[in-house]
Amino acid sequence: MLRARGKRLVFVTNNSTKSRKQYGKKFETLGLSVSQEEIFASSFAAAAYLKSINFPKDKKVYVIGEEGILKELDLAGFQYLGGPEDGGKKIELKPGFLMEHDHDVGAVVVGFDRYFNYYKVQYGTLCIRENPGCLFIATNRDAVTHLTDAQEWAGGGSMVGALVGSTQREPLVVGKPSTFMMDYLAAEFGITKSQICMVGDRLDTDILFGQNGGCKTLLVLSGVTSLSMLQSPTNSIQPDFYTNQISDFLSLKAATV
Repeated sequence: MLRARGKRLVFVTNNSTKSRKQYGKKFETLGLSVSQEEIFASSFAAAAYLKSINFPKDKKVYVIGEEGILKELDLAGFQYLGGPEDGGKKIELKPGFLMEHDHDVGAVVVGFDRYFNYYKVQYGTLCIRENPGCLFIATNRDAVTHLTDAQEWAGGGSMVGALVGSTQREPLVVGKPSTFMMDYLAAEFGITKSQICMVGDRLDTDILFGQNGGCKTLLVLSGVTSLSMLQSPTNSIQPDFYTNQISDFLSLKAATV
């Protein structure tokens, strides 16, 4: 319906475990035709940021995260190490043991990682602290994520937090609610930000992302945020609009035709 009305759609996610191609396949299973150009995952945002600053091709990226980040770095032509294959590595702390690291690493990218371990924390810490000018990039700082519908699970922010603690450095965040993705897609599609409406189910990522980017915001109550959370006196993030679910757009169309 939105496409029929000439609206351009962009799907933005903080989940860095999948690449845009993998998300395209997920949309296919839902019966939706979505091109890679319409998908902005934080895995892609990390690679796009490195491209935007002309990150040297002779430098490497150490990844604490999953396959999505590796695939997007690969597509962008960057060298990388780490990722899932470091998930099984252990450190044997014998007297006098010194852990070596690659001095050509110029950026450490941290995203959600189900294979997170002490080896990765130490390796990333050494790169950030000892390699001159090494960047510390986070795909997002989400406190929790929803891996199952039974409970909330520790999110990417927990992996980022470990490196913040060990390096005493704050990362550059490329996912929501940081404005990098909004600036990037507005420039990419030639859209004025005031013409964009950000639709999402989380106040601290989706709605804040829209507000930080100078857009209108619509909260849907079909996911993380409930009406009681929205109306709570402790909540300071208020969307421009809210509705029960995204399909309410269809009744809105009927009312305006």
